[in-house]
Parts: sequence; C-alpha cells; structure tokens
Amino acid sequence: MSNNKHADKKGKVWLVGAGPGEMSLITLKGRDVLAEADVVVYDALVRGGMMSLIPGEAELIYAGKRAGRHTMKQEEINALLLEKALEGKKVVRLKGGDPFVFGRGGEELELLVQNGIDFEIVPGVTSAFAASAYAGIPVTHRDFCRGVSVITGHRRSNGSLDLDFRALAATGNTLVFLMGMSTMEIITDGLIGAGMAGDTPAAIIEKGTTSSQRVLTADLAHLTETAKANNAAAPAVIVIGHAAGLAERFGWRDSLPLNGVRAVVTRPRELSSGLASMLRKKGAEVIEVPVIDIVPVEDNERLKTAIGQLKEGQYKWVVLTSPSGVRVFFDELMKTADVRALSGCRVASIGKGTEAELAKRGIHADMVPSRYDGRTLGAELCKLLEPGDRVLIPRAGIGNKALTEELSKAEDVIIDDIATYDTVFRSAAWFDASKELADPDTFALFTSASGVRGFVSAYPEMDHSAVKAICIGAMTAAEAEKHGMRVWISGEATLASLADRLLEAAVELAGGDRR
Repeated sequence: MSNNKHADKKGKVWLVGAGPGEMSLITLKGRDVLAEADVVVYDALVRGGMMSLIPGEAELIYAGKRAGRHTMKQEEINALLLEKALEGKKVVRLKGGDPFVFGRGGEELELLVQNGIDFEIVPGVTSAFAASAYAGIPVTHRDFCRGVSVITGHRRSNGSLDLDFRALAATGNTLVFLMGMSTMEIITDGLIGAGMAGDTPAAIIEKGTTSSQRVLTADLAHLTETAKANNAAAPAVIVIGHAAGLAERFGWRDSLPLNGVRAVVTRPRELSSGLASMLRKKGAEVIEVPVIDIVPVEDNERLKTAIGQLKEGQYKWVVLTSPSGVRVFFDELMKTADVRALSGCRVASIGKGTEAELAKRGIHADMVPSRYDGRTLGAELCKLLEPGDRVLIPRAGIGNKALTEELSKAEDVIIDDIATYDTVFRSAAWFDASKELADPDTFALFTSASGVRGFVSAYPEMDHSAVKAICIGAMTAAEAEKHGMRVWISGEATLASLADRLLEAAVELAGGDRR
C-alpha cells in the first residue's frame, strides 16, 4: 500500500493566470484555487507578493523560462504536471498574465487530456492591457484607433520573426507587443517599411504594474534608440499607436506616495493583510514573508483554570499585549464561556492594534498606555491597582519582562503571567533575502522584536547590515540594531505610522526627491 494519501485517485490541474505582476490583480478564483493547492508550479513572471497566497505546506516548484534561460524545457513542465496529478494531488500551474495569451497553456493541456486528467483554466489579467492601463495608455480610444492587436515579438525556433507588418500597419489598431524587447528594431523597421509613419507615438512599459514600473516614450522611428539609451530590458510591453501618446497625460501610478518602493512585510500570515493593504493603496509593491507562526499552547490547563476563575470574578484586570494574544485568549474563552466572563474585571491593551482586535469582539479597552510598550503599560497600570488585586496576562511564551517588572512594584498584587502561544520561526525558500533586500528601494517592516529574531533565524547567512528596517517601537528597533540593520522607528506604535515612516525613509534615501 502506498504511503501517499493521494495515490488512490487522480488529481486535478488548474492553469491559473497570476496576472501582470501586481499581486492584487489576480482574480478571486485564482486566489481561492491557490489556497487549496498541494503543488504549485510557477514561472519567472510570478512576483514575490503572489507567493504569500500559497499554503505554507504546498510543494513549490520553480519552472521559470526567460529568453535563452530555461529552468525546465516545456516538455518537462508538461510531464511534471501529469506526474503530480497522477499522484492524486491538486496541482496549480501558476503563470504570469493569462495562461492562454502567449502562455503555452494549450500545450500544457495536451498530455493531461491524453491521460484523462481533469483540469480547469482560470484566466488572468494579461500584461498587454494591465501594463498599458498602469502606464495611462488606453489601448482603445475612439479618437485614435479602431481596435487593439496583441502580438508576440518572440522569434520562432528557426530565429525568424514571422509577422505581416503590412497587415499590422494597415489595421489602424493600437499594436501591443509582448516578448518583443530583443526584436524591437526588427519590429519598428518592419512597421515603418510597411508604411506606418515614423512619428507615430510609442511606449515601452518595463515591469508594468509593479513598484519597478518604468515608462519610456518616443516616436516609432526613435523607439529602439530610446530603449538602448535607457538600458530598457524585459519583461516589458511595447505599445505602438496614437493612444500611446496619452501616457504622459494619463499616467497615474507615479503620483502614488510609495510608488517605486518595495515593502517586505514580516508579520505572521494572519496579521499581515491590514498592513499589506495599507501599503498597496499607497503604491508600494508588497512582499509578504511571514517569518514567525503563532502556535497556541495545546491543552493549556493554566489558561483553562484562569478562565474558570475569571468567570468567578477573581480577576480585577486582564492585560492583552498583542492582537495574537487577543485571538488565542478569546478562542479559549469561547470554548467554555463568552464575553460576559469579563463583566467583573477591566481590560488593558498595550496599543491600538491590540485595541482594534478587542473591538472586533465587542470589548473596549479600559486602559491603553500613553506609550505603546510593556514598561509604560506596566508603570501606568500599576497606578490603577489596589492591594489584593489579581491580574491575568495571557500572552506569548517569551513575553516582555519589563511589563511584569513594573507590575511587581505594586503592593500585594497577584500576577498570573500565562503563556498562551509560542512564536515559531519559519523561512520561505522562494524568497532570496540577500538579493531582494540589497535593492535600494526595498525595505523590511518589523512590528515586534520577535519578528526581527524570526527574520534573522530564517536567513542566518545573509548580511543583515544590508537590511533597511522600518520598526515599530524602541524594543523592535533595538533588536534590529543588534543585528546591524539600518533602522528607522515609527513615530507611534501604529501601522499607519509605520507606513508613514517607510515613506520618510524612502524619501531620505532618495535625497529628498523620489520622482
């Protein structure tokens, strides 16, 4: 008998379009399919942010192909999809753009059909239209063109570029070339030779929709010259036609405050979405690389006993020190009681994030310190305590000692500091920390000292002094500095302040002008 739990039945393959680069442009169905995947075979155009949508236990297989550099031949990819499906697994072939727009999706289905493997196609947003839109180029416009043509600039296996330039020039359409950087001169000369005017507007959109997007404009006759002068490189989309001339008027991405910035968010997966969403709205490209997991303590008898005593009214204060602590505590509370168990006590929160997590459960914090750290919380709460009060602190196994040190100064106060969860360090094999964080426009964001420790543990061999760290609070900053990171501290211990500090750091490193 096979040990493979999937071996008794055939699996299924989904060809999923990842979209043009910006993570949020994947479809809802694509996101849902990824969340259920056992195996993900992904290509070179799938950006790092997309990887955060993939379950941590899924098998990741890189099958990237760029011009002249193939990790796997197409036939090998086809065979791999079949092999994994025959093992009974849910296989996602994650492809940049749309799998059926010059994505060789049709070729990858042939072997599956021959072997009776079920499959689905999940369309993606093609870069032909998305990159143009992010550059402010409407590929159709009734004043300028009758339609749009999407053409591959990729050479055939014999080295030729088999295009009917006369027919293309005669359409009057906006012409969008994918994979055309290496053949640009052939394309421009061919179109001019076929009668297209040399002063026709044209544009090159590098790495469209991402933080690295760059738009170069020129007329058709000077497009190749402009590309060479600016060292333009793939992946890029070439747009030719009068609508391309609107890029300078309609280009909108450059106006976003964090345009051009990449933010590596290291928070646990369940906490990262709020910060990631905030940064994306400001124009940053976000890569979610959770370096710690929150693991509740199993069969936590101390916590169960404390909740029983809480219901009996034995505690005067419950102190929550993190959003994760709130979730774990309430998960256990709701197993045997409900929020009425808190009616006889008061609740303290270390900061706004924890306060917001409490508010989701209908609880308003009775006390939030003036400064969001453990020592201030302990010192200010100490002033509110009376002799004989009992305080429950359900929090991480490795908690901030400053909190209990301050509380212990109160007279005749009983402190029950109970570990409710542990932080487990993890790494993401797909994330090349040394390479990514060496980029001058890439920053790492840390919201706790444990996050810094998790990052260092996950990537011990890299030069941590290359990390530009945006930190919440002095303790987080101190941990980052201990490892040689260059540190900026947010003005307040809030996610909004963290995002503001990221912008300030990016402007500072750009010499005051990021444009």
